[in-house]
Amino acid sequence: MNRQEPPTASDGPAAARLSDVSKWYGSVVALDGADLTLRAGEIHALVGQNGAGKTTLGRVLGGLEKPDGGSIHLRGREFSGGPGEARGEGIALVHQHFSLVPRFTGLENIRLFSSEAWTRGGRPLAGFRRRVEAKAASLDLDVPLDRPVETLDVGVRQRIEVLKALMDQTRILILDEPTAVLAPQEVTRLFQVLGRLADEGTAICLIAHKLSEILSVSHRITVLRDGRTAWSGLRREATREVLVEAMMGSAEGERPATTARTGAPGGVVGRLRGVRLGAPDRPLLVDVDLEVRRGEVVGIAGIAGNGQRALASVLAGIEAPDAGSAHLPTRRGWIPQDRSLEGLIPSFSLTENVALALHGGPEAGSAFHLDWGRIRSRTEELIADMRVRTSGPQAPAATLSGGNQQKLLTARELSRAGDLLVAESPTRGLDVSAAKAVHRRLLELVAGPAPPGVVLISTDLDEILDLSDRILVLHRGKLATVGPGQRDPQVIGRLMLEGPESGAPDRPEDSPEDPTSTDPAGS
Repeated sequence: MNRQEPPTASDGPAAARLSDVSKWYGSVVALDGADLTLRAGEIHALVGQNGAGKTTLGRVLGGLEKPDGGSIHLRGREFSGGPGEARGEGIALVHQHFSLVPRFTGLENIRLFSSEAWTRGGRPLAGFRRRVEAKAASLDLDVPLDRPVETLDVGVRQRIEVLKALMDQTRILILDEPTAVLAPQEVTRLFQVLGRLADEGTAICLIAHKLSEILSVSHRITVLRDGRTAWSGLRREATREVLVEAMMGSAEGERPATTARTGAPGGVVGRLRGVRLGAPDRPLLVDVDLEVRRGEVVGIAGIAGNGQRALASVLAGIEAPDAGSAHLPTRRGWIPQDRSLEGLIPSFSLTENVALALHGGPEAGSAFHLDWGRIRSRTEELIADMRVRTSGPQAPAATLSGGNQQKLLTARELSRAGDLLVAESPTRGLDVSAAKAVHRRLLELVAGPAPPGVVLISTDLDEILDLSDRILVLHRGKLATVGPGQRDPQVIGRLMLEGPESGAPDRPEDSPEDPTSTDPAGS
């Protein structure tokens, strides 16, 4: 929502008041006396560093986590129930990762969640579809109810999640990082919906990282640091500098520090030619051509679900193309999008997770004997380098917040990328300081004496624009080049939503020919 002036706070009553809330996970303190007050008719942004306790506080309010201390009052009455009781009180939570059943239609997913969609005998209630259509129309939510969710783009899925949360009487709506995978136009559309909900009297808690978005849409802002409330106030009292200082304890910019790169990119380290992947009737990649050169960052923009996962799998050597060719080096790093399934083993310690990547290399010892002392020392270096919040290298990865898991994974893969680094949304879920550190490390990596080539696949358009030497957009499995005169968020946003027909060529242009170009190592 592009507001020219800070939103005006309402005089609505307190819909929820959380006071002195604490929560422990073993020896890890997630919340340590946090306070939060949500008012009817307001969008209240909740921000903080990774591990500050934002998601935990949202889950406490949603009844998904029982606090170890403190109190919760809803409309003046004390509340201590679980998720069922929270839903009965009109609290709905839209999680960071969608909770839709892919094969179900939009209507089936909404019906599955709503207690008002069924008779007491467990049969579908007549007239529920009309209620869904009326609610969607009242919020100007364009939602195709009869198509399977797996066929819809991420922006439409987000709208289904919001509609699903609102079908029962909702007084408090909590959204955890709802813009993480949306194009700029989709973010604007979502914020317009949230504005209408606030105008109708809903109390909205928006958990987010992007300060520009927070400052554009919120009425009030609360900052958590180390599980405590570090700052809370009206939007008109907040500036980017005020928020960053409250989050970090010192003022830092939101944009990444750049590292100057001199000279042209080096030889080719990775090449795809005519790559196709997936069934003919539902292709994931279609005739993809791509060259990556040493010392350059190639940015791949796009809305989630347009083939990014498939492209990263091919570039990382995890999946072979069904047609075409992939020439890749043997020394490559990979920061996967799903850190829990593909990057880390949650039950393993941090040291064991680092060993997974170092195994077979000189830092791990011999091929027949792992040097756990050296691996532990390396893990401690990575923890310190990326400021991972943990009790130590022997802590299970599951005890880390999502952002701190991402920091460990990123540090590990950056340290072993010899010729090629494939980075899928490497700063997703990271706070301002951590994202800036990752950006700096990526730029330092490609500015080094023997740099790898980097493929940055991200739904964060600011990240793509800040870091990339060349930009391409992936839409429905096809790559389109962004020309020098098209490096504009709105232009690229249209490409992300509409594909090459919105103005870019159908096929990407290779990087300029270099007489010193060589085939990738190991091809």
